[in-house]
Amino acid sequence: MMRITETVKQLIIINILFFIGTIVVPQAYSFLALHFPLNPEFKLWQPVTHMFMHGNVPHILFNMLGLWMFGSALEHFWGTSKFLFFYLSCGIGAALVNIGIDYALFNNALQVLIENGYSKADILSVLNEGKILVAWKDVLSPIQLQNLVSSYMTSGVGASGALYGIMIAFAFMFPNAELMLIFFPIPIKAKYFVPGLLAFDLFMGVKGNAVIGQGDGVAHFAHLGGALVGFLIMWYWKKNQFNKNRWN
Repeated sequence: MMRITETVKQLIIINILFFIGTIVVPQAYSFLALHFPLNPEFKLWQPVTHMFMHGNVPHILFNMLGLWMFGSALEHFWGTSKFLFFYLSCGIGAALVNIGIDYALFNNALQVLIENGYSKADILSVLNEGKILVAWKDVLSPIQLQNLVSSYMTSGVGASGALYGIMIAFAFMFPNAELMLIFFPIPIKAKYFVPGLLAFDLFMGVKGNAVIGQGDGVAHFAHLGGALVGFLIMWYWKKNQFNKNRWN
């Protein structure tokens, strides 16, 4: 089993400190979590700080376990600077992809309301109060109304987007490594496990946000965003033989 590397250890410590800090100072949660850009609680630093925040013990436990399992192997081969660049890029990329999708879903519902005589300022004012107008249900489908409210009011936290990028990189570098899952104790090669996990997230993201039904409180498109950024970086590095070089 790979010994924990120094940067991974420091990241885990930082995540734990942030988690404890938000328990001691609950107001910090909203200050550092990722909010929708049109929400007054959105701050420019949140695409970075959200990846060090977690909602509960199982959330941080599984993310930190994954960071240790997959991240230590990558840092061992890449070195500190290259690993940290990759990790932060995937986390920030996950936030930006999630914001982009939320904005598209929100704007779709917003335009329907505007076409039916509501002003954008009045809509945002109502949402800022944590409310919806009953009359909105007459012009929006249930899914559009869900997208309008959840995109605007839901905050995002967690290292999952960065972790998904890490898993993509792990599958690139160690495709035949066999992974043993706690809830599925059968060895699965990384080149099968990671795509399968992405397919599941894509299905759940579509199911919860756009087409079929209710959301499950998980930012599946943030996961996919982190994976996409990780894939693009790994593709570029491989194409340029850059992934063979350590930065330090």
